Amino acid sequence: MPSDATASPLDLSADSVTITRAICDVPSESGHERVLGDLIEQALAGAAHLEVIRDGDTIVARTNLGRDRRVAIAGHIDTVPINRNLPTRFETIDGVDYLWGRGTVDMKAGVAVQLKLALELTAPIVDLTWMWYDNEEVAAALNGLGRLSRNRPDLFEADFAILGEPSNGQVEGGCNGTLRAEVRARGLRAHSARSWVGENAIHKLAPALEKLAAYEAETVLVDGLAYREGLNAVRIAGGIAGNVIPDDAVLDVNYRFAPSRSVAEASAFVLEFFEGFEVTIVDSSEGARPGLDDPLAQQFVQAVGAEARPKYGWTDVARFSALGVPAVNFGPGDPLKAHADDERVAVEQILSTERALRAWLSGTTG
Repeated sequence: MPSDATASPLDLSADSVTITRAICDVPSESGHERVLGDLIEQALAGAAHLEVIRDGDTIVARTNLGRDRRVAIAGHIDTVPINRNLPTRFETIDGVDYLWGRGTVDMKAGVAVQLKLALELTAPIVDLTWMWYDNEEVAAALNGLGRLSRNRPDLFEADFAILGEPSNGQVEGGCNGTLRAEVRARGLRAHSARSWVGENAIHKLAPALEKLAAYEAETVLVDGLAYREGLNAVRIAGGIAGNVIPDDAVLDVNYRFAPSRSVAEASAFVLEFFEGFEVTIVDSSEGARPGLDDPLAQQFVQAVGAEARPKYGWTDVARFSALGVPAVNFGPGDPLKAHADDERVAVEQILSTERALRAWLSGTTG
């Protein structure tokens, strides 16, 4: 695995599988994207058809060909923490060839396809704004695409947007919203040998946990796509020592809600669900409706021969949707392998995604 000091220049004339391997083998955990950002900027710097712009560790490259439509295509360059799954390697399972390693699915295979096409498509049928951004896998306040939208809102002027998030090479419209809440119970500290003089805050969370365990999340139909929701405990904390009755306990809850609901509506639901508890909403992001009723989106789905599906996880399509730009997810990789220690992407899916996107942007689809 190359170190920061020895990372080789990116060769974007290589095939997209080789590029995927090259950028995966440059570690770029959230907050540490500088080296990969430098390599991307350097690889595109000499392209006469591209205007290259940098904002922190986010790299933008755009054409200015005077086309009557513009498409934004984006992908994040950070990954979740590495866990003995770099450097990358090839492996074959049940006759299918895979590229294995951190970032192969989420989402450097998609970024590799985008980088290759950005350099090679000098005369696309639409003007293109390519965006490769940092800090997607952490708190929304740090998101590089969000920062870019504040610093350079003009770069988000587009008629349609595509996020290269893993979608098994299919088109996933919109995304669920997400909300995190802290549910707190307070008690009275005491020696555990005389527990009756205290109040156990952890025990007080039991009704909240029982209610969560019994809850059946909804499936909500939005613009023809069925979005599955989820309301789950994701962490619990409390306690001071092995012989002390705890006076404070906190339950972290994650609510994934259909894009037909706003953050305000989702927050109200969570507050009502945990009525009687002290509840604090600590983080939230709006979902995005599918946007597949837009003519350009319909043309894209038809051109790449993909099946339209809902996106359950939150993605940055929501940022484009909030700006009035219809957006979909389209990229190689099985979302179920995102963040997994055995993260791996089918080699053919990288190549087929490249072929489909190249054909659409070149106007050579049937």
